[in-house]
Amino acid sequence: MKTTGTLVAAVLLLASCSSKPPKSLVTPLPSVTKPVAGKTDQSREPMRGVWLATVSRLDWPPVSSANISDANTRIRVQQKALTDKLDKLKNLGINTVFFQVKPDGTALWSSKILPWSDVFTGNIGENPGYDPLQFMLDEAHKRGIKVHAWFNPYRVSTNTTPITVAKLNRTLSLDPASVYVLHRDWIRTAGDRFVLDPGIPEARDWITSIVAEVVQQYNIDGVQFDDYFYTESPGSALNDNPTFRTYGQAFNSKADWRRHNTQQLIEQVSRTIKQLKPGVEFGVSPAGVWRNRSFDPAGSDTRGAAAYDESFADTRRWVQQGLLDYIAPQLYWPFARDAARYDVLAKWWSDVVKPTNTRLYIGVALYKVGERSKIEPDWVKNGGVPELKKQIDMNESTPNINGTILFREDYLNQPQTQEAVNYLKQRWNQS
Repeated sequence: MKTTGTLVAAVLLLASCSSKPPKSLVTPLPSVTKPVAGKTDQSREPMRGVWLATVSRLDWPPVSSANISDANTRIRVQQKALTDKLDKLKNLGINTVFFQVKPDGTALWSSKILPWSDVFTGNIGENPGYDPLQFMLDEAHKRGIKVHAWFNPYRVSTNTTPITVAKLNRTLSLDPASVYVLHRDWIRTAGDRFVLDPGIPEARDWITSIVAEVVQQYNIDGVQFDDYFYTESPGSALNDNPTFRTYGQAFNSKADWRRHNTQQLIEQVSRTIKQLKPGVEFGVSPAGVWRNRSFDPAGSDTRGAAAYDESFADTRRWVQQGLLDYIAPQLYWPFARDAARYDVLAKWWSDVVKPTNTRLYIGVALYKVGERSKIEPDWVKNGGVPELKKQIDMNESTPNINGTILFREDYLNQPQTQEAVNYLKQRWNQS
């Protein structure tokens, strides 16, 4: 087993899950404390954020840039594309970017644990000639924009094609090599992707060490996990039966054991971040529905896919235990979507965070704006502006909702969203 040095050893000591953690797992920072009733927290402006995805080069770097043969030209093209985006975001009034630094089993920073991402050069493990995370931090901070490092914890690849397998196998000669070749026993197939098995304690420790590396080495403002914990599809389930037999015998069901595994990861990462740099925020952006009321009286009046039952993520519990500085549920439905109404879910989440020190940001479906849909026609009415306005109005007027995050950056540049973008600019740009 290849070691990654003293950093990992320290992290494993910090994050060891062998002892039972206390009920309150993280002492909230003073800046997180709720304001006195009737008063507002003037020290923190509302979140106006955007997710910037790098997986499959969705938002950045430009798709064609990896084919530029001259390294200096490629670097200039990629860096200019990013600074152009940051200029537009600043002009829009965005104050935080959630930057995807670990889209799969590769890194967008100079890592001793993960090989370089292939999004820059087309080759896993090839140094892009600059440090993209450091470049993002320098340029965003220069513009007064905060950066949260967004990690997909368990995904190793976006597909399982022979070409991908060959690329991963070729990393064996690299330092660091891919987890796919270093720890083949951790790898499973689920949702037609290679993923880590969340039931393996060493795999969770490994993920924690990756987060710790970034927190220690970079001046990031926060860490965020997305909603990909246990991810399966009907035709591609995660076969963790052997892992369950090894580690899950104390649990009443595999579902309870899986939720325990996700809980363990969140606890480990939360404690580790706070012990390394207490000022770095930790948040999760889960599926918008925790549980439906038909399954649990504490759930929301919805009929949507539930994080608790499908991703095995007890997101409400993490808020109640103080594990998160913020939670950003993805409420990607309009007010008129009866099965998962935006207002019903926003109010439900507001009630969840109310007695806690966890801030609530709402993830909004910019990607649906201007897109025709029989079941959600409001996204195209008047360019989607009335629906977007209602959602942001609610976010800014409902107690305990602290801001809005748009999914995702490149949709700000699409023709179908321009009326909505102009509206946001008028609303958010205070300069």
